[in-house]
Amino acid sequence: MKRDETRQVRIGNRVIGGGNPILIQSMCNTKTENVRETVEQILALERAGCEIIRIAVPTPEAARALGEIKKQIHIPLVADIHFNYRLAIAAMENGADKIRINPGNIGSRERVKAVVDCARERGIPIRVGVNGGSLEKSLLAKYGGVTAEGLVESALEQVAVIEDLGYDNLVISIKSSDVLMCVKAHELIARRTDYPLHVGITEAGTVTAGNIKSAIGLALILNQGIGDTIRVSLTGDPVEEVKSAKLILKTLGLRKGGIEVVSCPTCGRTCIDLIGLAGKAEKLAEEFDDLDLKLAVMGCVVNGPGEAREADLGIAGGVGEGLLFRKGEILRKVPEDELLDALRKELEALHGKIVF
Repeated sequence: MKRDETRQVRIGNRVIGGGNPILIQSMCNTKTENVRETVEQILALERAGCEIIRIAVPTPEAARALGEIKKQIHIPLVADIHFNYRLAIAAMENGADKIRINPGNIGSRERVKAVVDCARERGIPIRVGVNGGSLEKSLLAKYGGVTAEGLVESALEQVAVIEDLGYDNLVISIKSSDVLMCVKAHELIARRTDYPLHVGITEAGTVTAGNIKSAIGLALILNQGIGDTIRVSLTGDPVEEVKSAKLILKTLGLRKGGIEVVSCPTCGRTCIDLIGLAGKAEKLAEEFDDLDLKLAVMGCVVNGPGEAREADLGIAGGVGEGLLFRKGEILRKVPEDELLDALRKELEALHGKIVF
């Protein structure tokens, strides 16, 4: 199924599937029981552009904390549950907008039924999640290890358990740290179900390695019209996950808005601190996320003037100075130490023209 052919599922105040925009998800790395720290992190993620947040619920105290957390945030709250069906029920009773479970590790059919009954009563969707690291022994034996086919079979078997209990308000996720296996698994499952799919490369790694693996995997999946929500899984600050997810969606043309910063890689012709300036310009751009434009930060006279002219706003570096461009027109020559301030003033002027 392509994205516009999947079922619609409501998660709190948002709807996924059925051609709705792909939503960005992240997960807190705080202790859920610590309400203050968890809320602070969620609010920071909201400011970065996170649209769905997942938190771990490993204890009864964490489940009880959901109610207070939910009062203080503005995006749907997903409870991540493993092993203990009572925690899934407690999370829903305390306001979770969606729960993530693997029915295979919840226990008996009666326990799964208790979770499903609670979800049905409250209209709460269930995300059925299967990872390469948790594939059943029978499927490992059948396929000779973790494979795309095994991931799909496991996910559909877990979905069937819930469907047999008369519930189909579901989202599916199948993840692997093997990028190409993950891509193949999504291609396979998209042909066999119309449930919305949550897409990501699990255990992708640190910020650098994880971003590269996630960008490749998500691009190959999303560009086929597969996927309704995404997470870039990084070992680091979850805010970085959201920034990366936004950039991936923008690069694929799946999301508009925000400033796209382009900058040259520098060479021996560069005569200003372009690396420092580009980094500062990128941070500056984050302050004007409601502007939709291209900002070029270029270092020399070879590609600089042409690239800057192609951008909505740009700098072409010289010797200790730079030319400031807007819409292809040279505005003025600016000393190097004033270039960032000049960019800020131009962005502020453009921002002031937006009608809110």
